[in-house]
Amino acid sequence: MEEEDEEARALLGGGPDAPRPLPALCDPGHLAHRLVVLLLMCLLGFGSYFCYDNPAALQTQVKQDMQVNTTKFMLLYAWYSWPNVVLCFLGGFLIDRVFGIRWGTIIFSSFVCIGQVVFALGAIFNAFWLMEFGRFVFGIGGESLAVAQNTYAVSWFKGKELNLVFGLQLSMARIGSTVNMNLMGWLYSKIEASLGSAGHMTLGVTFMIGGVTCILSLISALVLAYLDQRAERILHKEQGKTGEVIKLTDIKDFSLPLWLIFIICVCYYVAVFPFIGLGKVFFTEKFGFSSQVASAINSIVYVISAPMSPIFGLMVDKTGRNIFWVLCAVATTLVSHMMLAFTMWNPWIAMCLLGLSYSLLACALWPMVAFVVPEHQLGTAYGFMQSIQNLGLAVVSIIAGMILDTRGYLFLEVFFIACVSLSLSSVVFLYLVNRARGGNLNYSARQREEIKLSHTE
Repeated sequence: MEEEDEEARALLGGGPDAPRPLPALCDPGHLAHRLVVLLLMCLLGFGSYFCYDNPAALQTQVKQDMQVNTTKFMLLYAWYSWPNVVLCFLGGFLIDRVFGIRWGTIIFSSFVCIGQVVFALGAIFNAFWLMEFGRFVFGIGGESLAVAQNTYAVSWFKGKELNLVFGLQLSMARIGSTVNMNLMGWLYSKIEASLGSAGHMTLGVTFMIGGVTCILSLISALVLAYLDQRAERILHKEQGKTGEVIKLTDIKDFSLPLWLIFIICVCYYVAVFPFIGLGKVFFTEKFGFSSQVASAINSIVYVISAPMSPIFGLMVDKTGRNIFWVLCAVATTLVSHMMLAFTMWNPWIAMCLLGLSYSLLACALWPMVAFVVPEHQLGTAYGFMQSIQNLGLAVVSIIAGMILDTRGYLFLEVFFIACVSLSLSSVVFLYLVNRARGGNLNYSARQREEIKLSHTE
């Protein structure tokens, strides 16, 4: 024990008689050190979220410089989603059983970096197929890196701190998306002025510079792995585990309410992310905004989500009534899309509504899975939910591009309205099924607490 104490003192700043510089920052058990770790966790996903919507920020430039139509443009999003139809099941397994959290995070961060570099090289060499391959590689790392990020959070922060940490991580992710939407167009224009003309070379250099954020995330992964290993040695702390137990045979036991939750999830998100991917040009063409203003409007969903997600999460925790909040979120999204489709009202209003409803839905919908699935099946249920969400996003991205090429933005908005309407119908059906079965999905927080207490007694 004395040898271990001496090793810990040496790691924290010298021998027993030596001065200890910045002892709080060097002590893995101290709050200051854990705050440094939290900052690294937040930076871990910054690059991935920044680069995910690089195509949306430069939609016009990509289509012009690479000479592709909207259908091919949206393949850049479809190729990101395809690997995650499978990796949602395998990501947690690879982290727990194969790589470990530290090597897993470094490997997935590397995939994100390599994918972004290949994507940028595709533009530089005027090879769109190479850009698609880059997005595929980027997708392999992107979603699994989010799993690793959450695993680190659970490992370092327990109890009441955890919800706040998840909220801060989500906020940093949304900040990354927002900065991308508002920075990449400006960066492209500066590089265009420097090179003397627009074209695929300008596009590629812009994407390559954007990839610096992915290198920042990889550096964070390396430092985080070192600090986590050091904390394990000093505090005898176990390596983080996702806790996911994936058994595909569990799918046959999924209940009707769970399948309805899946339908709500897919039909909702396919009307949000593909729309944001195409939104910038929509705002310039329909409303006549400049490119910079259109980018700002398109990013407002993420801007609102950053501060509101933790607030809505707390509100749903305190009130319960998950189905009611999901119903409010989906209905508000439907109103938002109808305003964008059929009116010339200032789109700031509709997009602010979309940002609020998007934040609320995430806080109310995803926790419902835990209310209808036994604990030992949670990993499978969440993995399947993410899998079909990515399948829906991949397919709808292609369909949205085809509709836009052949019919225009009005038909595209009608398509999104149909998707949200299906989601809304599923929420109503879920409410009726839950009520008929005496389920707890729409219980108040007080009712759930009373049931929990009665079971413990």
